[in-house]
Amino acid sequence: MPTLILVRHGRSTANTEGLLAGWTPGVALDERGAAQAAALPGRLAALPLAEIVTSPLQRCRETIRPLLEARPELSPHTDERIGECHYGDWSGRKLAELKDEPLMEVVQTHPSAAAFPDGESMRAMQTRAAEAVREWNARVERDHGADAVYLMCSHGDVIKSLVADALGLHLDLFQRISVEPCSITAIRYTRLRPFLVRLGDTGDFTTLVPREEPPGGEAEVGGGAGAP
Repeated sequence: MPTLILVRHGRSTANTEGLLAGWTPGVALDERGAAQAAALPGRLAALPLAEIVTSPLQRCRETIRPLLEARPELSPHTDERIGECHYGDWSGRKLAELKDEPLMEVVQTHPSAAAFPDGESMRAMQTRAAEAVREWNARVERDHGADAVYLMCSHGDVIKSLVADALGLHLDLFQRISVEPCSITAIRYTRLRPFLVRLGDTGDFTTLVPREEPPGGEAEVGGGAGAP
């Protein structure tokens, strides 16, 4: 079965403003995110990509644009199932404000039970994304062979949930996974089990440098902004 390259979109204006973007329209890459996207073709130059699939949201489409320009033979496919979690009434709000919401504790410690007001549950998000991957695996293998490599550009929580699915981890453990903006995660699927062969690879180790204010124990909903 194919190898899936998962790319989280580059850093967005919502990331730098501390907002939970969700499906809010008009959320673009910021200057750093655009630079991350511009570097993506070089990082992936050795890979013979068979297909490119993207979330419909602007920040993902902007992330893969340089890659598509470098590979004009490929046409992108849009799949809403790998779009961001529908955060409902939380969309567009500041993460600093959401910390005090009772639901945030559930999101952090028992995400399989978390459902956003007028939005969707995290369990539903994982289910739709995993179904999309399985369908695309079959399609890519049918059209390009079992050794094909293809790419999906998606969002932090979606990618984390797919990694948890590949590892057989309960969704309640997915907050232990971190994927930074424009990071690359690779999962090689086989008939019997998936293999996680890369996780959150940015090629940049500055995020491991100790900070003046160490990060807390909570995961950043939506995936966070990455290195300062």
